[in-house]
Amino acid sequence: MSVVLVRHGETEWSRSGRHTGRTDVPLTEKGRRDAERLAACLSAWRFERVLTSPLQRATETCRLAGLGERSELREDLREWDYGEYEGRTTPDIRTDRPGWTLWTDGVPGGEHADQVGARADRVIAEVRRMDGDVVLFGHGHMLRVLATRWIELPPTAGSRFGLDPATISVLGYERETPVLLRWNQPCSGPTTR
Repeated sequence: MSVVLVRHGETEWSRSGRHTGRTDVPLTEKGRRDAERLAACLSAWRFERVLTSPLQRATETCRLAGLGERSELREDLREWDYGEYEGRTTPDIRTDRPGWTLWTDGVPGGEHADQVGARADRVIAEVRRMDGDVVLFGHGHMLRVLATRWIELPPTAGSRFGLDPATISVLGYERETPVLLRWNQPCSGPTTR
């Protein structure tokens, strides 16, 4: 079994480094082109299930990658709720809170890493009940937390896993041990499993 993670394509906010949690921003033209390229890379798998965040940047990436008709929305795949820091960049936030990090400090009026980790754990529990390969379309910080929880690390360990837009990562097993098989792979053509 493989669990394929796909981060949505580029948005104006992701390009500028603005924290984009609940704000439902569309893909840029580049984001749409990159999402279309994902179809060839994802063709190596025969997915039992296709799960996506309900936010348009994830659902549009899923649709452009050719899997939209099979997709099922999952609220737990939504991006981190950035609360009062929604739409702000890290350098901007640090003018008020020097040394601030999302991973350890959380956000006023939003989620803390453990809350995002609990959502990731629910997705993982659902996925582990499946037999075949699964693809999850989501967001940078949420997918980073999901990967750390897959390999039994705390949610804050996601700070060590950079994740670019329109990339593919693969979770799986080495024997019975959950492992990262591939991480942050851009799509330039068909990918072998």
